[in-house]
Amino acid sequence: MHSRLKTYQIINQKTHTMYAIVDIAGQQFKVNKAGKVYVHRLAAKEGSQVEFNNVLLLDNGKDVTVGKPKVDGAVVLAEVVEHMKGDKVLVFHKKRRKGYQKMNGHRQYFTRLNILSIMKDGVSLTGENAPSVQVEKPVEVVKAKKMAKPVAKVEETAEVKKPAAKKAPAKPAAKKTTAETKKAVAKKPAEKKPAAKKTKKDE
Repeated sequence: MHSRLKTYQIINQKTHTMYAIVDIAGQQFKVNKAGKVYVHRLAAKEGSQVEFNNVLLLDNGKDVTVGKPKVDGAVVLAEVVEHMKGDKVLVFHKKRRKGYQKMNGHRQYFTRLNILSIMKDGVSLTGENAPSVQVEKPVEVVKAKKMAKPVAKVEETAEVKKPAAKKAPAKPAAKKTTAETKKAVAKKPAEKKPAAKKTKKDE
């Protein structure tokens, strides 16, 4: 049993990679060289380098250094790769027998970090810095716009309507003379009624 434990320790020392426990934006992360970490959104710009000096623990495979509360002189150097959003989380509220239901969606803002190195007292404990990571942005496919077919101009075959000729103003009727008006006004002679036939009584 003792020999097995010893061989396990030897294998673990060969394959062990140095790591550190660091506090970033109120959360603790286990980081190692060339590792990627998703933390709450940081104010740093993409492509810039940031340092985190709130290191709580260091492990190099041989010695473990625990901070009180942090390790003095220890710094984690990281690169801001991109700012992104996490997966959508559905938040559902319900009150039974009240007819109340409400659903909201939320996507948390994150920052992706690439760990470059772990340093102590200005000396890198992980050797050279890890290579920087570049995000491949999706290529926008621009669809070719369909060329609209030229519309043949329809020749104007309809004849242009000529403006209607204006009618000449009607001449005022000639006024009748006074003699003519008098003749028209003259009354016709009254027609004589036939005399009533005499009856026997009248005789």
